[in-house]
Amino acid sequence: MPTVELIMPKMGESIMEATILRWLKQPGEQVETDETILEIATDKVDSEIPSPVSGTIQNLLFKENDVVEVGKVIATILPKGEEAIVKPSPALPQEPQAPRNGTQTVVDPVPSSAPAENPEFEPSLRPSQNERFYSPLVRNIASQENISKSELESITGSGAGGRVTKDDVMNYLSHRGQKHSVPDSTPQTPASLPHIEPVPERKEPEPVADYGDNVEIVEMDRMRRLIADHMTMSKRTSAHVTSFVEADVTEMVRWRDRIKDAFEQKYREKITFTPLFMEAVIQAIRDFPMINASVNGHQILIRKDINLGMATALPNGNLIVPVIQNADYLNLVGLTKTVNSLAERARKNQLKPEEIQGGTFTLTNVGTFGNVMGTPIINQPQVAILATGAIRKKPAVIETPQGDAIAIRQMMFLSLSYDHRVVDGFLGGSFLRRVADYLEDFDPQRSI
Repeated sequence: MPTVELIMPKMGESIMEATILRWLKQPGEQVETDETILEIATDKVDSEIPSPVSGTIQNLLFKENDVVEVGKVIATILPKGEEAIVKPSPALPQEPQAPRNGTQTVVDPVPSSAPAENPEFEPSLRPSQNERFYSPLVRNIASQENISKSELESITGSGAGGRVTKDDVMNYLSHRGQKHSVPDSTPQTPASLPHIEPVPERKEPEPVADYGDNVEIVEMDRMRRLIADHMTMSKRTSAHVTSFVEADVTEMVRWRDRIKDAFEQKYREKITFTPLFMEAVIQAIRDFPMINASVNGHQILIRKDINLGMATALPNGNLIVPVIQNADYLNLVGLTKTVNSLAERARKNQLKPEEIQGGTFTLTNVGTFGNVMGTPIINQPQVAILATGAIRKKPAVIETPQGDAIAIRQMMFLSLSYDHRVVDGFLGGSFLRRVADYLEDFDPQRSI
């Protein structure tokens, strides 16, 4: 049986590369089928890569923290039953071996992994054999932002081996407008004028931040940096507007309190308010399909699929948004099972890459933290996000055939942030009001 090549898998339609976080196996070690060999990270999610066969690890072709393109061979495995010949791995430092009996051990060279050509990137940004390497993501950003090759080479890299990372490029762009270009050549001075030595440009010293003594400095982890980049990008991209309504959800709360034990006994699932909110959102999206859209330049892309994202807080304080694909095809039981499964696996870092992609509308339940309302940031490239606040008992005016009365009701605020480039106040406000109407008109006699 020939050697098996382990390929960097495709982790989603928009993901072209991944970072190797940790090798769990080393050359010479045994591995079983489906046993994890390494952990990788993309801009979307962290994943474990299992072995496709049982055998012996031969070579690891990349080091930890290396950025590898999708489709590249990252390791080789000798299946069981074959003679195990472990070659030195280019990803690991090797001790020189002394020749035996006057003869030198010859090791077959392993071809280096050069970046694949991609016609989407500017030819001038593709590195030649002896030039600095730039990942596809960096080259793509440079092409979109019109960063010249000389500019790219001037950026100091913070990655492994001085490699320029996405953060390095974004930091450069944030200060790009403050830099002044220096002429490449000095103007010629007429011979009749005395020669004057150019005065060197004065560089102001960078200010040293003085935080005082009683301060703890915590470096952002990789996910927090991605969240920060995504949130600031969203604020730069969309013209955010937030509208609010208050809804009387007394009947819905009473119904859930009455059936929750029977529901759990019947379906082995705890029913929360989230799937009930999602039902109302799905119905309102059907009434106002323009809210289920995204923007591409001057084009509005109205999504026919309703893929609901649900913002989920992680134990480490970070945030992730799993997506319920085709949520409009699920009944209440299906929504409940999917919500519970995604939330549990998100907290255990077990989500698959496809489970956090393709969202068309996002719901965030700020009431989980006791907040009565919020002004959420749009999850790009979507055009709207709904926040549901805490449900609280309040005195409210109710209309009866005998006249108005004041009663204790279960009330909550709903807030919708929307992209004013394509969603006007009429559409955003009408959609939000419709969600509240569906929640208020909840059928208290509904069966499970």
